[in-house]
Amino acid sequence: MCGTCGCGGRDVLIGGKRPVRGSGVLSFRKPAPAGVETGHDQESTAQLRIIQVERDLLAKNNEYANANRCQLAGQGIFALNLVSSPGSGKTTLLVKTITELNGALPLAVIEGDQQTENDAARIRAAGAPALQINTGKGCHLDARMIAQAMQRMDLQEDSLLLIENVGNLVCPAGFDLGEAHKVVILSVTEGEDKPLKYPDMFRAADLMLLNKCDLLPYLEFDAGLAVEYAQRINPDLRVIRISAKSGEGMAEWLDWIRAGCTKTAQGRQRLAQTLE
Repeated sequence: MCGTCGCGGRDVLIGGKRPVRGSGVLSFRKPAPAGVETGHDQESTAQLRIIQVERDLLAKNNEYANANRCQLAGQGIFALNLVSSPGSGKTTLLVKTITELNGALPLAVIEGDQQTENDAARIRAAGAPALQINTGKGCHLDARMIAQAMQRMDLQEDSLLLIENVGNLVCPAGFDLGEAHKVVILSVTEGEDKPLKYPDMFRAADLMLLNKCDLLPYLEFDAGLAVEYAQRINPDLRVIRISAKSGEGMAEWLDWIRAGCTKTAQGRQRLAQTLE
């Protein structure tokens, strides 16, 4: 169960199979003994219990995330966590990215959705191996899911791992998966004020892809204002205006990916030399 939003449960599937479940931290609100806690005191105590459980769950997630990060660094794998609202065009952009890279570097994809393998099937059809994680009622991926998914994949050294998170601009912001960067995708069919409404996500991201820019002539969307809002939340946020359909921004996006892959591979080589 997610300690942030209460989602999740026993219906998670990784590659169509239920993951091995270990011990976790659960909380149940117990009625206070008579005369001990009543009214406001009891409510405050219950809230403190919830906060503590949330901290425990996030701390456990961070342990898995750190382990994932070490594994990825040891293999020279550049991992990106793609986050957005539903319908932002993440999967279409992934398919275009895979097609443009055209085997120039080894890559794999982890797909996160509540149900179906539709997106994973699209990725495989584009020529990349993909593993589907179905979160059921859960609204985000977590680091343990990614750890178990990586165990089931034949990830190559000095490669690219693209993680498409569940469509949601809230909970994924708080869950480190062990990725090198969060990449937030905002489409021009959404509102310019999305960064102000969901600041945690834009603050957590290192790159924003302003997607579907080919539609700008047909919409009343102020792209400059959207970028201003995003960089007001996160002054260090890099922005690429992009369109999988027209190809706008694809070269810059692919160059950014290649640079990250090169840097990560060089880090693996340096690490290997220090261990010799």
